[in-house]
Amino acid sequence: MAELDRVRTWAEALIRLHLDDGWSFAFDNARTRAGLCNYDRKRISVSKLLAERYEDDEIHQVLLHEVAHALAGPAAGHGPRWKRTAQDLGYVGKRLHDGAVASELAPWVGTCPAGHRHYRYRAPTRPLSCGRCSRRFDAAFRIEWERRA
Repeated sequence: MAELDRVRTWAEALIRLHLDDGWSFAFDNARTRAGLCNYDRKRISVSKLLAERYEDDEIHQVLLHEVAHALAGPAAGHGPRWKRTAQDLGYVGKRLHDGAVASELAPWVGTCPAGHRHYRYRAPTRPLSCGRCSRRFDAAFRIEWERRA
């Protein structure tokens, strides 16, 4: 698992190497996303909760992903310009990270009839069916939700 002091050191080094002095780094409390590039504040942040769970290589890729956003600009999204920039930095991941989320912290846990588990941080407001069992809503695969104690 990544040590937070080391993550901060890597992030600040990448910022110094690739971005101007106006950019900074911070940890945040996100639970479902690994990193964020905030253009208005000129800040790259990483989820403290997830950084503590990821291996060094994974968190390094998250940092490269976010620095690529800062370099490519807000209009680039995850399009060709961002992709080229990310590859030039050495990013080898996907457009979006599909690693673990802090599912053990999610207050809502759902289970479909086939036993697939789903996690939510907000109370589900409408019926949902399992996306692994059916590509579209199907009441036969409806998720039953429970709030954790």
